[in-house]
Amino acid sequence: MVNVNDQIKKLHSYYSPKIIAQVNNEYVKIAKIKGDKVPWHSHENEDELFYILEGSLVMGLECQEPFTMQVGDVFVVPKGLMHKVSSNKECTILLIESKTTLHTGNVTTEITKSITDQKK
Repeated sequence: MVNVNDQIKKLHSYYSPKIIAQVNNEYVKIAKIKGDKVPWHSHENEDELFYILEGSLVMGLECQEPFTMQVGDVFVVPKGLMHKVSSNKECTILLIESKTTLHTGNVTTEITKSITDQKK
């Protein structure tokens, strides 16, 4: 059993997802976001689910106006769709991603974390 609130207390860095559970071929992750360091990216073969636990998150999608997600909101980014997230204030999110999903797609930046790093 994992307590999500206890796991959130252990998050000390922004943009550094932590794997807290596994369901079949999916990872359940939590992360804190503050600012706009997440690059535009896509996941060619995987959808990505975002669930807002604390704060608010700005979701940017290619060819669409950005929208703001609030606590309790869920949104699934379809595979292949360019997207970017940001937050003016600290935001905590829960993600559900396939094990094959790369954190920032095929874009590597200072915030990109390997699966090994996300398991720590």
